[in-house]
Amino acid sequence: MDLLRSLPLGLYLEQPQTWLHKIDPRVKIFWLMSFLTTYTFANNEWRLLLVVLLVLTTLLSGIPRRIWQQPQQMVGLLFLTFLVFVIGCFTPDGLGLHYQPRLGDYHVVTQSQSTPTPTPTQTPSISTLTPTPTPTTSNQTGSKKYTYVLFERGVFKVTRRSLDLALRISTILFTVLYSSNLYLITTAPEEITAALEDLMQPLKMLKLPITEVTLTLTLSLRFIPLVLEEIQNLIRAIMTRAINWKKIGFKGAAKIWLTVTERLFDNLFLRAEQMASAITVRGFTSPNQHRVQWHYFKLKPRDWLAIMLLILFWGARIVYGNDVN
Repeated sequence: MDLLRSLPLGLYLEQPQTWLHKIDPRVKIFWLMSFLTTYTFANNEWRLLLVVLLVLTTLLSGIPRRIWQQPQQMVGLLFLTFLVFVIGCFTPDGLGLHYQPRLGDYHVVTQSQSTPTPTPTQTPSISTLTPTPTPTTSNQTGSKKYTYVLFERGVFKVTRRSLDLALRISTILFTVLYSSNLYLITTAPEEITAALEDLMQPLKMLKLPITEVTLTLTLSLRFIPLVLEEIQNLIRAIMTRAINWKKIGFKGAAKIWLTVTERLFDNLFLRAEQMASAITVRGFTSPNQHRVQWHYFKLKPRDWLAIMLLILFWGARIVYGNDVN
């Protein structure tokens, strides 16, 4: 059991360096925000397009197959969203109505019978000389017949509303989770915080502590692997002692887990104190006295290409992605 490798939280793929790694982190933030916002008030076709774009980006980026084939990565999320889609399709749509055609066959028959036809004894007039159109059904005109219930067999029923809700929920779930995960895989924590600090520079006019906020975010991202490491060490320590859980009972097991939790918090506070001491020793007393510039951002040709594609992406969203309903 290795929590540092089995859980995707806060993990960064250092090798190999793909073209996604080399794009400016500020540009990748805008792409991430675009994926997280364009599905709002969008049609289902656009939501499906977002899923296809994320899958194609992963396959074409050069990320190793062992990464995105893990259960916590793209394949596992696709399977999870497919299950959500299937469950959503067969879930009642919440209207609770008995559906029937709006215009049945009885209406067509009565309409055809109520049409006046001239008798032979009547004098022909201008109105009778013009041919009267005969009512046609949907099959004669070639128009599609509208049905609200798409599939029904036994207790299983798929309606247009349930299908629409299933598509919305499954696509949004995959887009939100995997776009954020893909950004964390291809961007180092220091690059994320440096990009956020660079983008939030205008907020310094409001006297907000931008540098302190970004430093806190960097430390929190670096602290996640330490938490996983401490949890992993405590679990291994319990497993090596071969405790008979059935013999000690619920009270004994609860006592052991409370002791382990207390030890976990003690170790985490000790790690945090050591980190704070290391920062203080190196002179990080205030951002004005000691500041380290991790990255010098400069837009390259591939970054400008990504910006142009982002503009086209938003243009396609505005033109074709709006929900007309």
